[in-house]
Amino acid sequence: MIYFKRNICIAMLLALQSCFSQNTKTYQVKAEEVSQTMAFLTSDALMGRDTGSEGIALAATYLENELQKNGVKPYFSSYRDTLSNHNEVAFNVVGFLEGNDPVLKNEFVIIGAHYDHIGIAQRAIKNDSIVNGANDNASGSTAVLEMAKYFGQQKNNQRSMLFVFFSAEEKGLLGSRHLAEKLKKQNFNLYTMLNFEMIGVPMKKSYTAYITGYKQSNMADKLNEYAGKNVVGFHGIELQYNLFRASDNFPFFLEFHVPSQTVCTFDFENYEYYHHPYDEFSRMDIPHMTSFIQEMIPAVEGMTNAKTKEIKLKK
Repeated sequence: MIYFKRNICIAMLLALQSCFSQNTKTYQVKAEEVSQTMAFLTSDALMGRDTGSEGIALAATYLENELQKNGVKPYFSSYRDTLSNHNEVAFNVVGFLEGNDPVLKNEFVIIGAHYDHIGIAQRAIKNDSIVNGANDNASGSTAVLEMAKYFGQQKNNQRSMLFVFFSAEEKGLLGSRHLAEKLKKQNFNLYTMLNFEMIGVPMKKSYTAYITGYKQSNMADKLNEYAGKNVVGFHGIELQYNLFRASDNFPFFLEFHVPSQTVCTFDFENYEYYHHPYDEFSRMDIPHMTSFIQEMIPAVEGMTNAKTKEIKLKK
């Protein structure tokens, strides 16, 4: 009888794993939903989403509603995690999805992007002074939201996950610094952190995105392995501008010393409107964004469900 029950359990587990794999293959990121999120986050009504502004509060409400709608709970007492290192009231938005595996659920994967931008430009260009921050970083925030939708609906993550929208990145990575320090004090068990930054326009490369800190870990190789294709690669621009230290992955690397990296498709040559009023929704390549997010879903799923900690820092 024990042998029979054991075989039944194994069969059920294999069927469940097959179902997870099939979900990844059949799930489709919807371009219209990507477009809808981008259109809202970049609208003039949000006035450039400056940290502490009414506009970024509207963005937070939108993100919170979408997390709740897709079964992603708050990690703290609410979705809003108030920053301890900013003079004005500012907050990250933090969603939580518990893992399914009784052991692996004690380890966490953080998927993040900053949702703030710089607000109003000092000088208007053709009567436009709102710096809408479409590529920087409504695009990355949209990717994180789409990841939250997928995992929130499928509930197939073995490890626990945080989906984080950071505030005050433009003020010096204050949102991610605050959260990394806060979680470290709570003995948070972080496996790895993946950050999405400026993915609104494509590059002319053999891979879709580059990863910062390429030589820091084997994350790029593992993400490509999980995705089943060459999605992320090395770009010398990340060394030229020291981009590993320039986005919200870096505070987590400093605090936890685990693989914490950023994926990006902006290479300073394919888009000229960095911190510019013309960084608008109309200039975003929605098919490119949709395709990239679709490619990254199995990559993130592989990272989240690997039986051992396969992504490691290089010595």
